[in-house]
Amino acid sequence: MKRFIITITLMLIHATNLLAQQEKVDVFPAVSYDRFIIFQTLAIFWIGIIGLIIIIKIKLKEIERIQKMGINKEEKDIPLLD
Repeated sequence: MKRFIITITLMLIHATNLLAQQEKVDVFPAVSYDRFIIFQTLAIFWIGIIGLIIIIKIKLKEIERIQKMGINKEEKDIPLLD
């Protein structure tokens, strides 16, 4: 167990040394207008994802309600229109 803890500690120390040596890369553009467009797009994307989750939840509740009422089952002696 001691060997495992020492190994994990050494790996973390070496990983932090590697991360400290990397140069900084700009993820977002320096222009504020472009940054605004990126954040606006991300906000719309997450609103869409949350909306889809809500729609799926509503549909599942509706399916559950229909199954409780028994509407989805076929009746065998129902009169047919010929």
